[in-house]
Amino acid sequence: MLVSLLLPVLLAVQGAAQPAVPADSAPVTLRIEAEEARQGVASDGVHIYAIDNDRIGKYRISDGVRIAQWKGDRTLFAHMNSCTVVGRELICAASNYPAVPQTSAVEIFDTRSLLHIRSISLGMGPGSLTALDRHDGTWWAMFANYDGKGREADRDHRYTTLVQLDDQFRQLRGWLFPAEVLARFAPFSCSGMSWGPDGRLYVTGHDRPELYVMRLPSAGSTLELLATIPIATEGQAIDWDPKTAHRLWSIMRGQSIIAASDIRWNGDKPD
Repeated sequence: MLVSLLLPVLLAVQGAAQPAVPADSAPVTLRIEAEEARQGVASDGVHIYAIDNDRIGKYRISDGVRIAQWKGDRTLFAHMNSCTVVGRELICAASNYPAVPQTSAVEIFDTRSLLHIRSISLGMGPGSLTALDRHDGTWWAMFANYDGKGREADRDHRYTTLVQLDDQFRQLRGWLFPAEVLARFAPFSCSGMSWGPDGRLYVTGHDRPELYVMRLPSAGSTLELLATIPIATEGQAIDWDPKTAHRLWSIMRGQSIIAASDIRWNGDKPD
């Protein structure tokens, strides 16, 4: 009976049309169909969490079966863009996009039940919060700015900002992106961010099949681009798998598919 239930999911994933991807893109080792995979994905190594504006689906990696789902009030959860797992909590970046003035919030869920347990309003800031990660004992937040819908009158995509925050979500430091990455973001912004096991910052834009490897500068306020890695998915929110080496999770938004890519970067170019 279990096999018969799984077959439609597995066949749908195997038979789904794939978008055109670069010939040298990082190999995809696993695909899981998830109806909530519209904004991004997070992983605890055993499960993946498919993220939509006002929905989260929890799936087992081993068989692709959904074991929990949360659905929120769209008036309260207008644009939940990404999440990351910290302990037993799913920490999610949310905003009021495309409304202006831009406001942001951190929405927190129990990973076991997917119950929404608390909300931290950040109010107005340097953009719309699209990604949040925990690294080296502090929070790292990505604030997006756009050229079109959701734009503040005095900002465009060049104002996309990485901010380091303390445990009370107060700003400690901040950086902008270099021109060559901003050109790839335009007219949108940064949708995905995850600190890698190598201590580098990996980011994605809104719709390009590219992964940007960044590092903090030794001086100044502009991040440094180390490499651009072709991937099989089109931007959106990402997350490194904490248990499987080299595995980066991302989504195929148009097909509602979560993909695991094998990312191997030798410090100069992808292996």
